[in-house]
Amino acid sequence: MPELPDITVYIEALRERILGAKLESTRITHPFLLRTFDPPISLLYGRRVIDLRRVGKRVAIGFEGDQWLMLHLMIAGRLHWFPAGATKTGRAALAYFVFDTGTLTLTEAGSKRRASLWVFGSSKQLSEQDPGGLEILEAPYEEFRNRLLAENHTLKRSLTDPKTFSGIGNAYSDEILHRARLSPVTLTQKLDEPAVRRLYDAIREVLPEWIERLQKDAGQDFPQGVTAFRPEMAVHGRFGKPCPTCGAPVQRIRYADNETNYCPKCQTGGRILADRSLSRLLKDDWPRTIDELG
Repeated sequence: MPELPDITVYIEALRERILGAKLESTRITHPFLLRTFDPPISLLYGRRVIDLRRVGKRVAIGFEGDQWLMLHLMIAGRLHWFPAGATKTGRAALAYFVFDTGTLTLTEAGSKRRASLWVFGSSKQLSEQDPGGLEILEAPYEEFRNRLLAENHTLKRSLTDPKTFSGIGNAYSDEILHRARLSPVTLTQKLDEPAVRRLYDAIREVLPEWIERLQKDAGQDFPQGVTAFRPEMAVHGRFGKPCPTCGAPVQRIRYADNETNYCPKCQTGGRILADRSLSRLLKDDWPRTIDELG
């Protein structure tokens, strides 16, 4: 799922292309993409874009008259841009947004349709869609600390809870925890003050670093190849590969459609965290330390 760095770069690219542009028409090809009916999307036709915002992991486009279009890409949704006059608009899309400067399309890989689109008649309605997570890159340390310690959850859960922190998901939480040298299963209220500070600093290092990296990758082009798995990442999606810090093999905890990646040497004192399904299967043969991986 595109997270804060990816959404930030998407919005920057859109700002260059559609801020001040007029929406001429739209075409929705999947019946369940549009989740609202009042106001109708046709109300936006002929209106100019006057604002773009990130709402958690969502892209919000503001039009004249305080009208808003909000896109949630979910796991596999991606945006694409085609300048005015382009003869092709790429692969079949779930939605086409035709501006006087070009066409924005929304595609979604796979057969599951999770991406969604809303139209709101006021910024108040838009703000009600914000889960309320703290904007960590803008928050002072004490505000971050209070939010983190308000409830007792694992660090992985706290970082990825949109009601706690805004814009952080599965991929960047792995990278942040590796940078902070903290286990994903450590409970928040068990952290000492130096650990809380390391986590705060790691978030404010990792996210801007990736924004800058993605900006550089895109250059003057619209962002392409947006993915949660990048070879430059330290641990996320790198199971079995050497940690760039210590060389130990990266480990994982798998659950549902996601997995958490971590370095046992850097983050868990050499302990291998139990993978629910695999550790049950292996029982006594499940390695408990990095040395037992042999």
